[in-house]
Amino acid sequence: MKSRLHFNSSSLGLLALLAMPVGLAAQTPKSVHYTITDLGTLGGAGTNSTATEMNNAGWVAGSSNLTAGGPQHAFLWYGRGRLHDLGTLDGPACPACNSGVDGPNLSGEAAIGSETSTYLGPTGEDFCGYKTHRQCLGAIWKNGALKALPNLKCGKNSKGCKNANAFDLNDQGQVVGFAENGISDPTCSPGTPYQVFRFEAVIWEPNGEIRELHPYGSDTVAFGFGINDYGQAVGSSGLCSNTALPPVNPAGAHAVLWERDGSPTDLGSLGGTYNVASSINNLGEVVGGAISPKDGTIHAFKWTRETGMQDFGAFPGAIVTVAPCCRSINDRGEMVGFSIDGTTFNSRALIWQHKVPVDLNTLIPKNSPWYLQGAESINDAGEIVGYGLINGEAHAFLATPRW
Repeated sequence: MKSRLHFNSSSLGLLALLAMPVGLAAQTPKSVHYTITDLGTLGGAGTNSTATEMNNAGWVAGSSNLTAGGPQHAFLWYGRGRLHDLGTLDGPACPACNSGVDGPNLSGEAAIGSETSTYLGPTGEDFCGYKTHRQCLGAIWKNGALKALPNLKCGKNSKGCKNANAFDLNDQGQVVGFAENGISDPTCSPGTPYQVFRFEAVIWEPNGEIRELHPYGSDTVAFGFGINDYGQAVGSSGLCSNTALPPVNPAGAHAVLWERDGSPTDLGSLGGTYNVASSINNLGEVVGGAISPKDGTIHAFKWTRETGMQDFGAFPGAIVTVAPCCRSINDRGEMVGFSIDGTTFNSRALIWQHKVPVDLNTLIPKNSPWYLQGAESINDAGEIVGYGLINGEAHAFLATPRW
């Protein structure tokens, strides 16, 4: 996992076979444009960075490499100055370990997925998605320190509960993610390579206690992606054979909303078998991605209790159009994401205007050196963070609206 790019472009490009017909003209609003701030990298020989989430105070979470081609470390940026390296759980004892982050909440806490120095072998699981086959643990950055969150308890089958991953947190300090539950399942590896144990969506409470969020209906596995301040969580569930873990290639049969008490609700579909809910705001509005049987491509969706799942379309020529994890919809209902082109497989950052996906690159100065590849998060002020290319390097950006 080079960064927490929650819908990996190369992987998701293989999920759809047909390109979107150029019938939906992207409409560019003329009343708003954006200035772009380069958040830089962690420094040294590091060459890339990605912003994955931000809060209403303008603080940003993301990841950056330390050396060219080297491991990724989670970072926080507090609205100015340098990126702050959050490190990994084993610190200097594991210089090759990676970590990724989402958040922060308004207390400055962040949800971390970190590798450890425990090596699971060349055919072992790759729960964090970095292709290193190291143990992956959920963690929280709190009070200036990184602390591991507990795994599920598997009793005698402790080997089946080695891995977990944390993906989002709310202002109450609840963290959502997923963890192995110790049930061996030989059908898992087609969905998630190297995976041999089932997994469940989980919430870690502010005191660190872990709580299971069970899959929907007769499904056997699930993962949690986003959570709002009321403790409602979203993600996806399915069978282990057809469910793929984030961040590399998140996939599942049922887009799921877990209520505060843990009860799951199927959010429906656009008629296909791929349905992933990725973000939920404090109004209970949910966004994500789902396959449209009309053209076989992945469309962004928005769900509310009043409307059900609404198709928010595909960008012209795209085979993948999604709103990714974890705060890709704000409390004003504004929604951001990215699309993958069906010919070149290039990605572009998007913002939805009047239910239509608009290329964010058309809303920045024409002489800008930036090409914005993905919009990952938007706060209530309309500020957007993501990743893009500048001078040939992938850097985290902050887009600030100007009228």
